[in-house]
Amino acid sequence: MDAPVALIVALVTLLMIVALATAARRLLGVRFGVIRTFLAALLAFVLAGPLLSPILGSLNGTGVAGDPGIGPVWVLFLVAMCVVLIPMVILVLAEALVPPGSIPGPLEFFRSLRGRISRARRYSQITRIAVRHGLGPYLRGRGERLTDRPGTVRLARSLREALDEAGVTFVKLGQVLSTRRDLLPAEFIDELGLLQDQVAPVPWEQIEPVLAAEFGGPVDKVFAAFDTEPLAAASIAQAYTARLHTGESVVVKVRRPGIGPTVDRDLDIVRRLAGTLESRTRWGRSLGVGDLAEGFAIAIREELDFRVEAVNMAAVAATNGGGVTYPAPIGPMCTERVLVMQRLVGGPVTRASAEQGPRLARDLLDCLLRQILVEGVFHADPHPGNLMLLDDGGLGLLDFGSVGRLDASIRSALQRFLLAMNRQDPLGVTDALLEVVPRPEEIDEAALERALGQFMAKNLGPGMNSVQMFTDLFKIVSAYGLSIPPEVAAVFRALATLEGTLVRLSPGFDLIGEARAFAGRHLSEKLDGGTLKEAATQELAALIPMLRRLPRRVERIASSAEHGRLGLNVRLLADDRDRRFVTGLLHQVLLTVLGATAGLMAVLLLGTDGGPRVSGALDLSLFELIGYNLLVICAILVLRVLVLIFRRPRDAEPHRPMV
Repeated sequence: MDAPVALIVALVTLLMIVALATAARRLLGVRFGVIRTFLAALLAFVLAGPLLSPILGSLNGTGVAGDPGIGPVWVLFLVAMCVVLIPMVILVLAEALVPPGSIPGPLEFFRSLRGRISRARRYSQITRIAVRHGLGPYLRGRGERLTDRPGTVRLARSLREALDEAGVTFVKLGQVLSTRRDLLPAEFIDELGLLQDQVAPVPWEQIEPVLAAEFGGPVDKVFAAFDTEPLAAASIAQAYTARLHTGESVVVKVRRPGIGPTVDRDLDIVRRLAGTLESRTRWGRSLGVGDLAEGFAIAIREELDFRVEAVNMAAVAATNGGGVTYPAPIGPMCTERVLVMQRLVGGPVTRASAEQGPRLARDLLDCLLRQILVEGVFHADPHPGNLMLLDDGGLGLLDFGSVGRLDASIRSALQRFLLAMNRQDPLGVTDALLEVVPRPEEIDEAALERALGQFMAKNLGPGMNSVQMFTDLFKIVSAYGLSIPPEVAAVFRALATLEGTLVRLSPGFDLIGEARAFAGRHLSEKLDGGTLKEAATQELAALIPMLRRLPRRVERIASSAEHGRLGLNVRLLADDRDRRFVTGLLHQVLLTVLGATAGLMAVLLLGTDGGPRVSGALDLSLFELIGYNLLVICAILVLRVLVLIFRRPRDAEPHRPMV
C-alpha cells in the first residue's frame, strides 16, 4: 500500500473513531473524559468487525444490492446503531467497574509517579536518620521496653537528635510533643523541650546570600552593625542581632535556606497519613484529623512567609498585652524570607526564679485567655522557646508565625463555655459546646449533658490535674462524634502548649483555678453598668426598625383574618438544588418507563407472524423491522439510566480529573 493511501486510510479510520466516540457520548448524555471515550470507541471499532461480520455476510449473500425496497437501508442503519451501542456498553461497564478518577490520567500519573519517587526518597532518608540514631528497632515495633532512667534518657536524646536532623516538620512535631506531659514520660519532655531553642544553626556562609538577595545589597550597607553569630536557632529560622543606621537595636530573623521543598514533601506525607486515619478509623473521623492536618499545613506555610508573621505581630500587638510585651516589626524591611523587628532585652524564660514563676505564669495565662476570648487574635504556639524573661522582670512573647483568629460568634460561645464551667452548669456547658463545634445530625444531648456534668465534677475540684482535664474533654468530644473546627482546634492546641509552659514556669501552677478566676473577672466586666448600657443601646438600635414596622404588619394580619382573606403561601421546591434533584429523578423514571415500554413492544412485534414485507431478499417484515428498531431504542435508554445510576454516588465527591 502506498504511503498516501495508507495515510488516507488512517485519517478516515481516525475520523470514524472520533465520530463513534462523539455519538456514544451524546447518546449517553453524560460527560466522560476524552481519553476514556476515545479508548472505548477504539475498542468498539476493533470489535465491530468480528461481532457484525455474520450480519454483513448474510446481507452480501442475499442479493440486497438489487433490492429496491427500504429494508436494506434500515438494516444498514441498524448495523450502524449496533456499532454505536458497543462503545456505549463499554463506557457503562467502565463507569461501574472503573469509576472516573480511580485511575489517574497520563499527566496526573506522571506527576503522582514523580511525587511517589520524591516521597520514597524522603521515607528512605527519614528511615536512615532513625536507624543511625538507634531507633530502627522501634520503627519495626521490636524495641525493648526500658525501665531504667539512664536508658530512657538515652532513647529520648536519640529521638530528639533524629527529629532535629529530620527537618522542620519533625522539629515542629517534637515541639508539640514536648508540651504533652499526658503522653510522654518526663525524660522525653525534658529532651524534646531542647528543640524549642537549641536547634543546630546554619553556617553564616549560607545565610548571607539570603540577606543580600532580599535587601538587594551587601549586609554591611543595609545595617550599621551586624553580629554574624546567631542569637538563636529554631526549626524554621535563626535570629541575629543588628543595629540600624538610625541607632535602633533590632533582631533579624532569617529563614533557613532550602527548607521549602522538604516542608512540601513532609506536609504531603502528613496529609496522606491523616487521610488514611480519617477514612479507616472512627476516632480519626470524629476528630476530623484531615482538617487538623490541613490546619497544621496552613500554619507551617504561614510560618515560612515572614510577611504573614509581620502582619500577625502587628495584629497581636494591637491587643491588650496584660503585662506581656510584644516586639514591633520594622515594616519596610520585612520580606518573605527576612523579618526585622524591635529587639527585646532579656534571656530565656527558664531562668525565672521560683518567686517570679507564679506571677509570670499568671500574666501569661491572663494574656492568652484575653487574646482568645476577648480580642479574637491569639498566639497559637506559646511554648517556652517563644518566651523571654525581660530585664525589667516582665514577659516578652516572640515568634508570631502561628496566630489563630476567631470570629465574634465563636468567641461568644467560648466565653459562655468558660463561664458555665466556672458555675459548673452542665446545661450551659452543653449548649456552649454545641455552638463551638458543628452540631451532628443525631446526638443525644441529654447523655452529653450528663457526661459533661460528670466531667466537671471530676476535674473542677481542688487539686485536680489540668492535663487529665484536657484528656477527658477530648474523650467526650470523640465519644459523641463531635468534629472540632480548625480554628477551635488551634485554641485547644495553644492551651495544651500553654499548660506545659506554665508547668515549666511554675511547677504546681493551678491552671484550672486561675482560668476560673479569669472567668469570674471577665463576668464582672460583662456585668459592669457601662458595658450593659452599651450592649442594651446596640440591641435597641437594631430592634427599632423592626418595632416600627411591627404594628402595621399586625394590623394587616388581623384585618385579613377578620375578612376571611388570611392565607398561607408555601412555595414547594423553592431551592434550585431540590428542583434539580426532582427533575433528574423524573428523567430517570421517564427513561426507565420508555425503555421498558420499547423493549416490551419489540418482543411483541418480533413474536408476531405475518405483516407486510419490506424486503423480499431479506425476508423481513415490517413488524420485525420496527421490533429491531425498538430494541436499539430500548438498549440506548437502558444504558442512559444505568450510567446515571452508576455515577450518582459520586455526585458529592470533590472534582477529580476524569479519564
